Amino acid sequence: MPHWGTRFFVYTGIPNNHETNSLPIFSTFSQSIYNTIQSTVRKPKLPSYKRKNVLISELSLHKFKDCMLKDKVVALSIRAWVILTKFYHKIKAQFVKAKAYPTYKKVLFYISAFLVFLFTLLLLININFLWLFGSSPWIGDLMNPKMNISSELYSEDGKLLGKYFVENRTPVTYEEINPFLIKTLIATEDIRFYHHIGVDFKGTFAAISSTLQGDRRGGSTITQQLVKNLFKTRADYSKGLLGYIPGVNVFIYKIKEWSTALQIELFYNKQEILTLYFNTVSFGSNTHGIKTAATTFFKKSPAALSMQECALLIGMLKAPSSYSPIRHPKRALERRNVVFDQLEKYKYITTMQHDSLVKLPITLNFNTDENNDGNASYVRNAVNNFLRDWLKENDIDLYSDGLIIHTTINSSMQKYAEEAMAKQMKMLQRRFYDHWQGKNPWADEKGVDIPNFIEDAAKQTSRYKTLAKHFDNNPDSIDRHMNLPSRMRVFTWNGEKDTTFSPMDSIRYYKKILHAGLVSMEPNEGYIRAWVGDINYEYFKFDHVKQSRRQPGSLFKAYVYAAAMNAGYGPCDQMTDQPVTINYVENGVDKSWSPNNADCAFSGKTMTLKYAFAKSINSIAVQLTQKVSPKTVIEYAHKMGITTPLVEVPSVGLGSSDVSLYEIVNSYCTMTNGGFKVEPILVTKIENNKGEVIFEAKPKKTQVLTPVTAFYMLELLKAGLTEYGATTQALFGYNLFRGNTMDFGGKTGTSSNQSDGWFIGVSPNLVTGTWVGAEARAIHFKTTATGEGCKTALPIYGYYMEKVVKDDKFPQYRGRFPKVKLDIPKDYSCHTRYVPKDTTAVLSDSTLVDSLTVQ
Repeated sequence: MPHWGTRFFVYTGIPNNHETNSLPIFSTFSQSIYNTIQSTVRKPKLPSYKRKNVLISELSLHKFKDCMLKDKVVALSIRAWVILTKFYHKIKAQFVKAKAYPTYKKVLFYISAFLVFLFTLLLLININFLWLFGSSPWIGDLMNPKMNISSELYSEDGKLLGKYFVENRTPVTYEEINPFLIKTLIATEDIRFYHHIGVDFKGTFAAISSTLQGDRRGGSTITQQLVKNLFKTRADYSKGLLGYIPGVNVFIYKIKEWSTALQIELFYNKQEILTLYFNTVSFGSNTHGIKTAATTFFKKSPAALSMQECALLIGMLKAPSSYSPIRHPKRALERRNVVFDQLEKYKYITTMQHDSLVKLPITLNFNTDENNDGNASYVRNAVNNFLRDWLKENDIDLYSDGLIIHTTINSSMQKYAEEAMAKQMKMLQRRFYDHWQGKNPWADEKGVDIPNFIEDAAKQTSRYKTLAKHFDNNPDSIDRHMNLPSRMRVFTWNGEKDTTFSPMDSIRYYKKILHAGLVSMEPNEGYIRAWVGDINYEYFKFDHVKQSRRQPGSLFKAYVYAAAMNAGYGPCDQMTDQPVTINYVENGVDKSWSPNNADCAFSGKTMTLKYAFAKSINSIAVQLTQKVSPKTVIEYAHKMGITTPLVEVPSVGLGSSDVSLYEIVNSYCTMTNGGFKVEPILVTKIENNKGEVIFEAKPKKTQVLTPVTAFYMLELLKAGLTEYGATTQALFGYNLFRGNTMDFGGKTGTSSNQSDGWFIGVSPNLVTGTWVGAEARAIHFKTTATGEGCKTALPIYGYYMEKVVKDDKFPQYRGRFPKVKLDIPKDYSCHTRYVPKDTTAVLSDSTLVDSLTVQ
């Protein structure tokens, strides 16, 4: 058998000259180490550890700092092994020596040795020596324990709108916890809680004894359970190399928990430990902490819990899933009664109380607090996006840092907006189905289905892409699975419906659904009071307030008229409604454009700009665009609040570029607040989990229109209700005007083929926008009479404002616009009067037309 030096070099790979005469790839330093070993290990009279001792002394003579990294590792390995071997032999010698001690001294020696061993083991575990034991909590972790706390979102009137969380947890103080809840916990989990120092050795030995007898029971104290909850000591990140060995891993976990529990008892008093425990423990059903559990299961605060509710919650701690009163009510009842047994056993309740309580049934008021609960979740997503950059700059986690976020949303106005949208869209969807009479709405102007419309839509879905990858783009396999029916729940306006659909059936169904968006903003400060991104957040996550961009149609004429008013035009200036042809060059190609009016006719009449705006006459808007230039129109759109890039083409004034509802509403605020562009505000203030204010929003305003231009534009918006046949006059069908004491204005918008319907309504101190359309632009009503913004989007505004002006909490949204205090250079009070056609007159062109008279 080869001697020690040979074995060592075989193991490390350093050449042994007894076996190899020349291996030049190894350094001279390695060779010198070898020679030292050879000369040392040939001293047979020395014990092996002393031979290594001589070796290490001789090695130190070499120029260690000048050697290669590989050689350093070899030398340091030898040194470490020698030191450990030397230490082992010294310890062994002490134990041999101890055999001769007197009994009392021997006992003291072994106790001391055990304590030293225990201390050394704890030290090695805490420092995760050689990555054997996994990470452990440090002093800083104990002094400032980190737990995931949900951030809460509040309306401006103090109502909880929702939460952001990884673990749904809201901490409480000790004073907020029902005293009986504390007694129940102690009686059930740790009756000696006030008498031990974090580890109950008596309870531990009793648990071991019971387990050996076949009655498995836990021996962890409340403090140890807190360690598990707070520091996740049994999670993978806390598992070292030895944590993968069965039996050894449990021993290491326990040592960690005991050690940390003892440290926690040093830093915290019993009340603080109980508070931390109740704030960290999980009750299942995505509830963490006692406050969330009390709210979820009973809609109560922890202080208001009854005795039976306390017992039910504490009973669930043993196994939240197994004893869930939602999934396993019978088991939960049995477990609750076991808790009552414990309370009686330790004299916290009398026998009479016990007998009465165990007869009570479980009564819940269960409500899940999900991240996507209700349409206010569109607000949650909007706030998330609103704060994204700020959170990143300040290294704050919205989902775990326990922020209190105060928004500008008013809970009542948000509710009114959601109700208005539901009311209109339910009726409109039914009308849309009737309109197409069972035919597919993805059809061309001749009523023929657009080829491969659904198939192309299917290719954009994640399911199709997954199948394509799985089946290597084999069309037959993909088609088979895409047409394979299965049970699913789908959205309907009469509630969720269980049905059997294939993925292709589902696509066909959902493509026919109409969508909507609403946002309501105060024009002077930019405060957003209501935000509804679509008809149902659970099924449609896409936000049609800010994410969606669609053609705004005639809404864009406001920027044309604003540019014209600023260039010297006035509301009572006149132009002729006549055909217009514009020749232009786009991307090097000569083009010609001849726009039509909405009714595909031109009256040939001269009319005021006020009337043309109110009636949404395309030909007048196009002429004005040419006079001020498309570039100027785009400049005014951007100045007033449009942030989306716009294409400089003659049709820009008719809304040919896509924009968001959010941008449109913000820009219309400029026309009602004296010409100021305001920065929209959704969040007013943020507090951290200590109650300190860490963010506060301030209104930002910039003058972008002259006060005179802004006044003219407000007059044009009001004309939508005063000029004959104006598109906004449908508002008279809603209970808004309260006699003659209310002012309103507005503008409708309809894109090509009625793909999009829009309405912007203005009233004192409030600007609200609505949009309606299908997911795909090819799906729409066939006629303007059914699909224009006046018919689709305006009713949402009407239903919404009916409730707002009726609510006495909102007097600021009633009344009239402020009277003008400016020197207005041009007339603005003109009014176009309708004069019926004379059926007895003979016209030279044989065409009978109504006439318009300006007063």
